Amino acid sequence: MIDLNHGSGFLYGAGAPRPPIAEAVSAVIDTALSARHRAERPRTYVSSSGLGRDCLRQIQYDFLAVPKDEGQEFAPRTLRIFEAGHRAEDIVAGWFRIAGFDLRTERPDGRQFGFEALGGRFKGHIDGCFVSGPVAMDYPALWENKALGAASWKDVVKRGVSLARPVYAAQIALYQAYMDLPQPALFTALNRDTMELYAELVPFDAHLAQEMSDRAVAVVRASEAGEWLPRAAAEPTAVLCRGGMAVGKWHAPCAWAKRCWGERR
Repeated sequence: MIDLNHGSGFLYGAGAPRPPIAEAVSAVIDTALSARHRAERPRTYVSSSGLGRDCLRQIQYDFLAVPKDEGQEFAPRTLRIFEAGHRAEDIVAGWFRIAGFDLRTERPDGRQFGFEALGGRFKGHIDGCFVSGPVAMDYPALWENKALGAASWKDVVKRGVSLARPVYAAQIALYQAYMDLPQPALFTALNRDTMELYAELVPFDAHLAQEMSDRAVAVVRASEAGEWLPRAAAEPTAVLCRGGMAVGKWHAPCAWAKRCWGERR
């Protein structure tokens, strides 16, 4: 028998080698994504999307655009996930519209709906607002959408957004308060792996909204006074700093952990 593949370099039973073109394409795309991200102007306001994080010091670092620890900038893979999540909003919004919902996601000039307070130092931008629709629910209603990996999506389906992702719940409560949308919000989560869609009505939590609003004020005032807010952890080995699971919650590694604890030393 003639072995037509004798020069292919393939070893039976071993994983197929990655073609050079795959590595080359990934490399140039990763370089371009990272360059685009570095060129973006840092936010100069406290964002409603991050106020539900446990550590006030971390939120303050973010607000002040303090440089992250070496190696803690977003990896290209993470930048791809962020962009996919943003584009998922358009996909899901399209599904709602063809189903008969009147969903408003942007102003006539193309800008997102949102709010600002504290002289522009505290802002938030919503995914959209349902004005009417074929499903029995109270209108108008805030719409918040997330695109999640399979494991995170299943956790949200199992426990609900408030327990599984309290940061999202805080974001929703703030939007309901500042956008004057006290009806239950419609939260949707798209499974990036299977394209399944989960939907949940989230009642307005006025206490949570006030707590998060007070946090924004604390971050801005402390920063203006040149004071650092307290850490949420007592030691640098805490899960809040190094990342991991704690009390049923996943914490990403803090991007400023070395800087933060280095100041103590």
